[in-house]
Formats: sequence, structure tokens, C-alpha cells
Amino acid sequence: MADKGRTVKEVDQFIGDLPHDIQNITASLRKIILNSSSKLREELKWSMPNYSYNGLVCYLQTSKNHVNLGFHKGNELQDKDNNKLLQGTGKTMRHIRIKKAEDIQTEAFTSLIQKAVALNEDKAI
Repeated sequence: MADKGRTVKEVDQFIGDLPHDIQNITASLRKIILNSSSKLREELKWSMPNYSYNGLVCYLQTSKNHVNLGFHKGNELQDKDNNKLLQGTGKTMRHIRIKKAEDIQTEAFTSLIQKAVALNEDKAI
């Protein structure tokens, strides 16, 4: 499990209740998120894991066949997305859809999460 001081029981339980393959993807993404910045705080919000620092940063949305690593300010990240991973056309949110564990790109995801944290850092003034 991710480091104990920063995870919450509700998210442990949420992940524990997922189908096995989705559970593995979600747990891996959770670890990447928490490892990418010690500033992020985990909480279960809107029935899914959310991570915030000076406001919302990212979330994990699960479905039967995939997990979305979502960014609350994804529209502001799009020009920083060198790997063109972000999808979606909403006003602000964007996501990366992961259908199998092999699709996880730790370095690329970590970079985007750190850039998302930095966006919130700029707003903290």
C-alpha cells in the first residue's frame, strides 16, 4: 500500500471493492500520484479518490473496463502534455484513460501530476 500517513481508509476500502484488474490499475495510479508530490492530500470525494493541494489537482475514476486519471485543470495542462495523453473536451477537466496495467506510463503521468500541482502552487499567492 502507499505510504500510510498519507492514505485514507475510505480510499483503501474503495480500491479493495474494485474488480481485480481495475484494482491493480487504481492502486498503481494511486502510488504514482502520492509519490509524485508529498504535498498532495488524498480524500474520497464524489465517490472516487481525489487528490488536492491548494485546491483540487487530480482524481481516479473507475469503471468496469478502465480507470481514468483525471485532472481538474486539465485544460491548463494540455500545452504541457508532451506525450499527448490527455483526452476530453470539457470546460476544464481532462483525463487519461488506462485500460490495462501495461498502459501505465509512470514518468509521463508523474510529470503531468507535478505540473498540475504547480498550477495550484501559482494560484496560492
